[in-house]
Amino acid sequence: MIDFIPLEYYYDAFIYFCFFLVVANLLHAYVLDLNNPKNLKFLRTSGMVLLVLLVFYIGLRPISGRYFGDMGTYAKYYNGYANGLPVTIDKDVFFNYCMKFLSNVMGVHGFFFIVATLYITPMFFISKKYFNAYWFYAFLMFVVSFSFFTYGTNGIRNGLATSFFLWGLCYTNQKIKMGFCFLIAVLFHKSTLLPIMAYVLTLIYNNPKTYLKAWLLAIPISLAMGSVFIMIFTSLGFGDDRLAGYLSGEAATDSEIKTGFRWDFIFYSAFPVFAGWYFIIKRKFQDNFYNQVFNTYLICNAFWILVIRANFSNRFAYLSWFLMAFIIIYPLLKQEFFKKQQHMIAKVITAYFMFTYLMYIIYYTILKTN
Repeated sequence: MIDFIPLEYYYDAFIYFCFFLVVANLLHAYVLDLNNPKNLKFLRTSGMVLLVLLVFYIGLRPISGRYFGDMGTYAKYYNGYANGLPVTIDKDVFFNYCMKFLSNVMGVHGFFFIVATLYITPMFFISKKYFNAYWFYAFLMFVVSFSFFTYGTNGIRNGLATSFFLWGLCYTNQKIKMGFCFLIAVLFHKSTLLPIMAYVLTLIYNNPKTYLKAWLLAIPISLAMGSVFIMIFTSLGFGDDRLAGYLSGEAATDSEIKTGFRWDFIFYSAFPVFAGWYFIIKRKFQDNFYNQVFNTYLICNAFWILVIRANFSNRFAYLSWFLMAFIIIYPLLKQEFFKKQQHMIAKVITAYFMFTYLMYIIYYTILKTN
């Protein structure tokens, strides 16, 4: 267990480690060309070191409900199962039975290490699958995402579920394997039915221009009729009772969660929207799979915009945000758009990380002082 880093600085250490990686990557881009053998070796080595360090850093973190949210609750259940308590919970049944099974063969720290591995490695798999020698850039984008650390340490089930969705995207030509990964995702967290259904819809209709218009239209509709959509989705029983509580306001127990129309998060959500528009519409990038993932993002993010005033709407935002890094970096690693493409890749990663860093500096600093 990594207990030599004080808990109050655990996230700080992660952020500044990411800061170092991003700056090093930016400087490195101006030293070696993208396809230089030394650069490819650097990418491969750095990527594997980053993967291992992250799994150990997140997987072997100290148990704390104060600093890692839901981790404390899951640790309590896990220790109870290890002491012989039966699974009597009627929610999150699959996850609890997994805990019950593992509690017979390993301690609680081993359990969280397994969870961290299953959360992080699918990001490595999908990066390696689609970007070959350049996979480090995509993996780094996942790591420096605003929600990466949070859903690896706090929103654990949600993070696991979306990672299995990413894993499923590795098997676009193997539908049985894809379906299995999607099934595991739903069993971990029912809310992943949204991106799964959105992805299935793109198999039927996959025109980015239509989905772009729908995303843009969702903003004024939400401004005018947001509360109506919250009532509609609550009455439909989207996800499960917990999610319905988030929508209706029954679960509003965390004073640190800001509600209302989040223009800052819409601004953040617009990053991949702009990227998709730029590459698909303006630069005529043609890739059917990329269109599918982009359209899946637009559908899920538009849903979040419609319920943006709901308590804990950030949990719905993550149902699209987990695709953000992939959408932004994908075209740059598939096709040459710029004369010095490695410069642009490094600049994009830096700009993307800066939102995470600024949120850390501004938002979390405010929370610590309250």
